[in-house]
Amino acid sequence: MLHYPHEKGPSGRRGEAAGALRPAPRGARKPRVFRKLNAKGVVFIEYAPLETAWVPVIGDNYYYIYCLWVAGPYKGKGYAKALMEHCLADARTHGKSGVCMLGAEKQKAWLSDQSFARKFGFEVVDTTDNGYELLALSFDGTTPKFAENAKKMTIESQTLTVYYDMQCPFIPGNLEMIRQHCEAHGVPADFIEVDTLRKAKELPCVFNNWGVFYKGKFETVNLLDAAALERILKK
Repeated sequence: MLHYPHEKGPSGRRGEAAGALRPAPRGARKPRVFRKLNAKGVVFIEYAPLETAWVPVIGDNYYYIYCLWVAGPYKGKGYAKALMEHCLADARTHGKSGVCMLGAEKQKAWLSDQSFARKFGFEVVDTTDNGYELLALSFDGTTPKFAENAKKMTIESQTLTVYYDMQCPFIPGNLEMIRQHCEAHGVPADFIEVDTLRKAKELPCVFNNWGVFYKGKFETVNLLDAAALERILKK
């Protein structure tokens, strides 16, 4: 049996060509920066003030990088460096204390490349017991941290449970794939939309826009293909 509360999500989705803080539509995320190369292709950075970033990370006066992504023929041409430099310069211009992002001991497919971030001076400032890391570049010696609830990594439900928001354009399709797979195989599943800042800050796991639990244990921040879903369900 599928449970799909709050199916309609906030409309703060990636897709607009932006270069400055802008208010999101009503019901969506708070102001954020989305900067994209003026070309057809995946070349962009997205970040927001940490205080209003929909992630269970806390700190004062930081920017949080949701995503830095350069793909396909645009790799190796300096675009990622230019986008990161823009973000860091923007942070300094606005008097921020630093910039932070989610990482992991072992690189996750749907997280920005933390080895690239380290080249700019990002360092691990907090960790979870299952290998996730908070990386930060501090300008003034202060550091952010994971909310204590984010380190819990367990829930009471034994059902496959997906926490998600609607920021990333790949999420609707991934949700539909999981829904169809679970219906076809008689697998109970709960889909819980993170549709407020408070919900995001109080999540029981690390989160960028996606988090999966099975049998009460946190599995991944990665969006799932059919093979990855099957591996989880066999546990």
